[in-house]
Amino acid sequence: MADATPDKAEVLATLTRYLVEMFEVPEEAVTPEAHLFEDLDLDSIDAVDLVVRLQDYTGRKIPVAEFKSVRTVGDVVDQVHALLATPT
Repeated sequence: MADATPDKAEVLATLTRYLVEMFEVPEEAVTPEAHLFEDLDLDSIDAVDLVVRLQDYTGRKIPVAEFKSVRTVGDVVDQVHALLATPT
């Protein structure tokens, strides 16, 4: 990954692409306020698959405990952005 940390808009764009590609979520449904389980119909297996994909994106292990509190697309963006902004 480049030295420049992606901003939240870039993280959201990548997350949107993953949700559309992996789970056939309509792109217009992916908003920061959208709830992953209620609005986008993801289930716990989907969430694990998404975390694995985000680990590939970030190049880092994402502790499952950190994603237990994630409920919305915005929460995921915040978590991933914070992870990318943290020095390795």
